[in-house]
Amino acid sequence: MHPEHQYLGLLAELLEKGDKRIDRTGVGTRALFGRTLRFDLGDDRVPVLTTKKVLWRQGLVEMLWFLRGETQIRSLLEQGVGIWSDWPHRRYVQETGEDIDLKAFEARVLGDDDFARRWGDLGPVYGRQWRAWETRDGGTIDQMAKALEAIRHNPASRRIIVEGWNVGQLEQMALPPCHKTYQFWVSSAGKLSLAMQQRSADVFLGLPWNLWESALLTRIMAQQAGLEPGELVWFGADVHLYLNHSQQALIQLERQPRPFPRLTILRKADSFDGYRPEDFRLEGYDPHPAIRAPVAV
Repeated sequence: MHPEHQYLGLLAELLEKGDKRIDRTGVGTRALFGRTLRFDLGDDRVPVLTTKKVLWRQGLVEMLWFLRGETQIRSLLEQGVGIWSDWPHRRYVQETGEDIDLKAFEARVLGDDDFARRWGDLGPVYGRQWRAWETRDGGTIDQMAKALEAIRHNPASRRIIVEGWNVGQLEQMALPPCHKTYQFWVSSAGKLSLAMQQRSADVFLGLPWNLWESALLTRIMAQQAGLEPGELVWFGADVHLYLNHSQQALIQLERQPRPFPRLTILRKADSFDGYRPEDFRLEGYDPHPAIRAPVAV
């Protein structure tokens, strides 16, 4: 069976059995608690969904942004990626009362250094926690570097974990981490696997990106450690489908999966934060057309 059927089965289960809930955004969801998906990353295959087009390059740019420890949307906008703009835009409108649309807000972030510093930073979100978790004595911990060191030198460790849920800084974040815990595992055959635990999963819009980016991270870390990719195991806690994504999900469920693409990394960077988007080539990606849906902010 094509591995994408796991995802489609989850969509169908949400539509049929999901608990109808009013969520933080006010949109409403159908939700389930506790689900698992598994994907073999061998033969350079990566789980980029094919039953709808996934904007994989934007996900690539975002993951490299995480790995550099960045929290400023300006560098994303400079690469044509606006996926994080809704949250600072909403904060700006709420705090200033200025009626500015999203595109004008993004243009101001790009063109005004002071404005970007004040309104374009998201707080200590993902990359900050991964690369510079603050300690009580004023220092920082580079969790990703420590994880790579353990993969290389203590591969049997059960403590190769990168955590994003910093309780003391959640209120400073534009959005608390949805994908929060990454645990790496090295087999005796020299294959690197990743288990990613997600507290909150927007199955229609967010999960396709989360699967692709987690597979990408596994490939990057495997290359840096001189290992082969193994398996991606995804755990979702609150797994939900927004009510205004229901019709889109039904369209997707009518489609048959096509072969997953292959990912080639063209260059081994000096470190995992030294990669550029042009270092990656996705081959054989032939998805069904995109299905548009609104983002719940």
